[in-house]
Amino acid sequence: MKSRNTNQKNHDNESKRRINQEIKVPEVRLIDADNTQLGIRTRTEALRMAELKNLDLVEIAPNAKPPVCKLIDYGKFLYELQKKEKNQKKNQIQQSLKEIRFKWRTADHDFNFKIKHARAFIEEGSKVKAMVVFRGRELAHTNIGKDLLMKFIEVMSDVAKIDQPLNDEGRSISVILSPLKTKASGSKPAKPKEQKDIKSKETPKENIEQVEEK
Repeated sequence: MKSRNTNQKNHDNESKRRINQEIKVPEVRLIDADNTQLGIRTRTEALRMAELKNLDLVEIAPNAKPPVCKLIDYGKFLYELQKKEKNQKKNQIQQSLKEIRFKWRTADHDFNFKIKHARAFIEEGSKVKAMVVFRGRELAHTNIGKDLLMKFIEVMSDVAKIDQPLNDEGRSISVILSPLKTKASGSKPAKPKEQKDIKSKETPKENIEQVEEK
C-alpha cells in the first residue's frame, strides 16, 4: 500500500475522501481497479489487497451499508479530477456585460472614442450593450437613435455579432453584441474597420442644446 501523509494531500474539502487507514468501518463493499465487484470484505482484507496491488483503498460511497470502497491509485485519481475541473472551467467562459451609452446626437469623435472602448471589451471576451438614451422631447427622434445603433453594429461587425437585436425600452434603444470568437480560441483580434468615411448627420450645436434644455 502506498504511504501518504494526510496533511500533504493536494485536494480540497469537496474532493476529500477517506483512504487507507482513515477507513475505520469493519466491512466494506469492495470494487477492484478495473470495476470488478469483489463483494463484501473485511477492512483488514481490503487493506491487504490494496497493499498487494500497490494501490489505495478509497471510500467512494460512505453512506452505503456497508460503505463502498475502490482500489485505485489515489494520486492519479486526484490528478485526473483536477484536470477535468480545469477543462470544465476553460470551456465555461464567463462573459461579463459592458455598457456603452450614446446620446441621440453623437459627434463623430465621440462615436469613434466609444467604438474603441467597445472593441477593447469585445476583444477581452465581454459582451457589449450599446444604448441610446432619450430625454423629454428627444423621444421624437428615436429613428436617429436606431440609425446610430445600426452604424455601431456595422462598424463592429468584424469583431462582434448581434447577440440580442435592437430593443426599444421606452426611453432608450439598445442592442447587445458578443464576440465573433471567444478569447479562449487564441485568435488574434481583427483589425478595426476604417471609420474615416463614416459620418453622422449632425444638426447645429445650438439645436442640440435647445432640445436638451427643454
